[in-house]
Amino acid sequence: MIRIITYLAISILGVFVSNAQIKSEEITINNQAIQLPGTLTFSEEKTPLIIWVHGSGNVDRNGNQAGTPVKANYIKQFRDAVNKNNIAFFSYDKRTANIKNKEFLKDTQIKDFVFDAQEVINHFKNDKRFTKIILVGHSQGSLIAMFALENVDKYISIAGTGEAVDKTIVKQIGKNNPTLAEAAQEQFDSLRINGKISVVNPFLISVFAKPNQPFLLSWMQLNPIKEIKKIEIPTLIINGDKDLQVSIEDAKRLNEANKKAELVIIENMNHVLKNIEKDEDNMKSYYSAAYPISKKLIETIVQFVKK
Repeated sequence: MIRIITYLAISILGVFVSNAQIKSEEITINNQAIQLPGTLTFSEEKTPLIIWVHGSGNVDRNGNQAGTPVKANYIKQFRDAVNKNNIAFFSYDKRTANIKNKEFLKDTQIKDFVFDAQEVINHFKNDKRFTKIILVGHSQGSLIAMFALENVDKYISIAGTGEAVDKTIVKQIGKNNPTLAEAAQEQFDSLRINGKISVVNPFLISVFAKPNQPFLLSWMQLNPIKEIKKIEIPTLIINGDKDLQVSIEDAKRLNEANKKAELVIIENMNHVLKNIEKDEDNMKSYYSAAYPISKKLIETIVQFVKK
């Protein structure tokens, strides 16, 4: 099923904007030695709870990345918007965003992010303040969340890829440099066959640096198309048509693999969930919280969560 959201009045969607005071709790969830500090916010008890699973990078609970210019604050904006609609929200600092975890990150693989998400879900699964748990996976988190759906009532994929990560990275590189994309494909082939890359192309060192290789190898072995076919709980697949990193074709592939899922393509939404009217603002929005989150995204999420 596919809906293209252009404009729908709030009253039609039944979105309710609450004036209730927002309660906030700081909670640290431990996965063995790993510490995952996060923020729980809600206006009332007996409401649904959204748990956020991050995309790639050292993303904190608000959607920013320390040591980089990425300061979009998009998760904080998402939190505030759903809270106003009587939906509770929890996001945590990804293990790579918490400096206290630094000594434990050397051999991190994709499965470790799955374990983190599972620990967070386990923390809330018996919390009687919340009526159900909805897992939202953004970008890389879309795939991670697919492996963590036990004890979850609904699943939402936002900007999730519809193919293995090596194919996605090669395509992204190829948009600007087809020759370098061919080199990247050769590097991935070497990693797949040999388990390592002996000689890293100097122009691709940021991707294939030796410390990154075990993580990439673990990630590229996972196929989101294969995994989404297994999902039986209510599922919503969302992508923005201004997303420079993940195309709407990825979302369509995910939906084709699980036709029970609902697919929504949101007009003018980019990868960090901002409403983009001018193309020149697309990348700028990664570096500034001044750009607003897509209202159509929030309308879509609220409708799905409350149905």
